[in-house]
Amino acid sequence: MTTTDYDDRSAARVLLLDARDRVLLLHGYDPGDPARGSWWFTPGGGLEPDEDPAAGAARELFEETGLRLDAANLAGPVYEQVVEFPFEGRKYRQSEGFYLARCEQWDVDTSGFTALELRSVDGHRWWSLDELRTTSERIYPACLADLVASAGEGA
Repeated sequence: MTTTDYDDRSAARVLLLDARDRVLLLHGYDPGDPARGSWWFTPGGGLEPDEDPAAGAARELFEETGLRLDAANLAGPVYEQVVEFPFEGRKYRQSEGFYLARCEQWDVDTSGFTALELRSVDGHRWWSLDELRTTSERIYPACLADLVASAGEGA
């Protein structure tokens, strides 16, 4: 595949840890290709043009969970990666930064979901480090257990 086969995109994601060092993950799938199965992933998404990544992470966190945090309350980025993936018939190359946020506890409110999120996200749950390390389910990023372990120690 060549570079021109992909839509380049920048994104910001949030490692949201509660008081028990559990991380919030959303569950979803590709509505354009349900045969790919499903996976768990952190809240976050694409940045608006010229949007500050921490501000975008805070915006996405609010839209997807109802939790409003100021961008200044996010640490990071604590991890950065470039991923390539298909979604709804398009191929993306996404540069993403992960920011750390903490809360005592939070009851997720998905009323801010976009139309695409309503079609592609079907659940959420809080995961402990042990659950992340022992699950057979697909979790993105693959190194999430290590990220949560280091975030739990350092923040």
